Amino acid sequence: MNQGFRKNRRNGMIFGVCAGMADQFGIDVLWTRVGFVALTLLGFGLPLLLYLAVAILAP
Repeated sequence: MNQGFRKNRRNGMIFGVCAGMADQFGIDVLWTRVGFVALTLLGFGLPLLLYLAVAILAP
């Protein structure tokens, strides 16, 4: 049964949010990190705010 989103602190670099997303979707963590950086550069910082919100709220 799916427990929902969880951060992965063992494979994470800062808070484990990208590693948790990679685990959730079954992809390599490198792709989630590259996607996050690309979205941050294109999104004028909004993805960074979402990242911080998930880092604070997710278990």
